[in-house]
Amino acid sequence: MKSTPIFPVILCGGSGTRLWPLSRKSHPKQFVPLIGNKSLLRLTAERLAFARSPLLCVAAEDHRFLVADDLKAAGLGGDLLLEPAGRNTAAAMALAAIHAHTHAGTEGTDPLLLFCPADHHIPDAEAFAAMVQQGEPAAQAGAIVTFGVVPSFPSTAYGYIQQGDARPDGSRSVARFIEKPQADAAQALLLQGNVLWNAGIFLSRASALLAALQQHAPDILASCQAAMAGATTETPPAGREQPGVHFVRPQKAAFLACRSQSIDYAVMEHHPDVAVVPFVGQWSDVGSWNAVADLTPADPHGNRIDGQGHALQARNTYIHAPSRTVVALGTQNLLIIDTPDALLVAQRDHAEQVKDVVAHLENAHLPQATLHRRVARPWGWYDSIDMGERFQVKRIGVKPGASLSLQKHHHRAEHWIVVQGTAEVTNGSKVFLLSENQSTYIPIGEVHRLHNPGKLELEMIEVQSGSYLGEDDIVRLEDTYGRAPQ
Repeated sequence: MKSTPIFPVILCGGSGTRLWPLSRKSHPKQFVPLIGNKSLLRLTAERLAFARSPLLCVAAEDHRFLVADDLKAAGLGGDLLLEPAGRNTAAAMALAAIHAHTHAGTEGTDPLLLFCPADHHIPDAEAFAAMVQQGEPAAQAGAIVTFGVVPSFPSTAYGYIQQGDARPDGSRSVARFIEKPQADAAQALLLQGNVLWNAGIFLSRASALLAALQQHAPDILASCQAAMAGATTETPPAGREQPGVHFVRPQKAAFLACRSQSIDYAVMEHHPDVAVVPFVGQWSDVGSWNAVADLTPADPHGNRIDGQGHALQARNTYIHAPSRTVVALGTQNLLIIDTPDALLVAQRDHAEQVKDVVAHLENAHLPQATLHRRVARPWGWYDSIDMGERFQVKRIGVKPGASLSLQKHHHRAEHWIVVQGTAEVTNGSKVFLLSENQSTYIPIGEVHRLHNPGKLELEMIEVQSGSYLGEDDIVRLEDTYGRAPQ
């Protein structure tokens, strides 16, 4: 059978609640440098380099520059399909299949699409590539291939796939999909054998997936087709240019009309031609702090330390402390997660309930529920290092060639001090350069802009003072990133 190119699709959705406080809605776990100072998205992109095809990433509009930065770090390019709102995996995969069927490869091709979540950890890239290749014959013949992980313990955090009969193409049929079981049911499944953890990885021809959606979820497909019919494409703006990267935006109203459902419920549990291929290598969906802890070697007492943690007279305690000293004394079975603005201490058997903590903080209207102290922006980042009544101090980093919006404030003045690099400052009618250790003052109501004209990152300290210091006291007059009023 003639070989068909494989086009990887990375599903970058996810709200980040299960790994709070390190992962938050504004910066979910797939963008956090969890392993070897690399994000899970970057590791996923690097693992998919074997396909030697451009990547297609389906992501939230708000995360577009986080995705682009990780692709750049991996040395890869591709289209970014930007969802105006999350509608689960059925819609995300439908968007990707419609786009790929139209654009991937040469005109008239029917590409094989490899759908991978952005937040899984699979360290053996060669074993992963071999698994995909084993599923190719079934996918080329028109089946939707799913991949399951050979279970190593009776997990209650994963769904299961019961394997059916062997197929002539070397895969197995799927007897049934099983919801996340209770502990006793999970133990019975392992004793029964012939089951796999559902990894949420799929391989399919674009036409086969679209036909399955038409059969089982025609309303989802129709909404996505309408959204892609009105899609627009643009390159990243000045200061964020990246060869081979394009932003593809489905038409918003059509996509928002789409219902939210997973591909498992919408298609996989009903479709007659589904095949499964097992994976026997190391795999984790990094879905809880227990899963993160298990990626760190344990000492003789079962303690696992990441960063500047110290466990004394402790057992089975995990400490994540990247930026300051954290000491656990006489503890047992604890998870201790330290970040600059929030600390989580939890019993290990409560790891699956961390998402409830986020809901509690959101109900209390606390910003730590969704935002980090250090906040990513299209032009770079800022870190709120101190604040009090009528003042706030921020560290600001601006990428080479990037600019903040032309703006003004009604309630605050600002003092800017350059720490590193060169700043081009617009302050009223004046435009001038500031180098290291130089500063300027922006009065209340003055129109201003900050631009980095250099080839290195610009870092500066901003001191705000005034009666109101909220981020909504920004009147944008011009903006490279489409945030100014139209």
